[in-house]
Amino acid sequence: MSKTAKPVRRAASDVALRAEIIATAQRMASSGLTPGKSGNVSARTDSGMLITPTGMSYGELKPSDIVGVRGDGTAMAGQRLPSSEWRFHLAIYKAREDVEAVVHTHSLNATALACIHRTIPAFHYMVAVAGGDRILCAPYATYGTEALAKNVVRALAERRACLIANHGAVAVGETLRKAYDLAWEVETLAAQYARARQLGRPRLLSAREMNQVLEKFKTYGKQPPVKL
Repeated sequence: MSKTAKPVRRAASDVALRAEIIATAQRMASSGLTPGKSGNVSARTDSGMLITPTGMSYGELKPSDIVGVRGDGTAMAGQRLPSSEWRFHLAIYKAREDVEAVVHTHSLNATALACIHRTIPAFHYMVAVAGGDRILCAPYATYGTEALAKNVVRALAERRACLIANHGAVAVGETLRKAYDLAWEVETLAAQYARARQLGRPRLLSAREMNQVLEKFKTYGKQPPVKL
């Protein structure tokens, strides 16, 4: 997706958006998509973003615990501390006008591949759901650093998901639900690819075929309006 393609901005109140972030984080934890307090969730706002706080159990979060971070990286006084990964969330929003939400996980199979610095190649056509002919693995950098933020933004260029070496995975979307669903797709693909490698050498789809799939995916899942 082009970084210049702007979606229609959500018309949600601050409180509603905070509640949606919490619901997404709790779904992420309860489903096993990310263990314990790991991972983080954010959504774009007019002034910057809202993001989950650092070191707090998702099951205990209240709307007031969600942290507002301005576009310049500063947060208002009297708030919780933001997730340690706030830098790469904010960097993604600055680089990609089409992104409204970011979900970062430490899901089992995606993280396992990330720990051996593997991309997920075109072993299955559904790899295209992340916006490219492969899901890249961003180079390692210490968590929470500007270096990591730059690596993640580069790996996401023209794509909607990536792995992070020795760390986890990131998925972005036009809504929190889309970002969450994509994170699940990435984890599923990672599990399938890991299993395929155990069975043998996966046969990869050609660049031509993946280009065809990417073209078809431009209208994938888009339903016409229903006339009542």
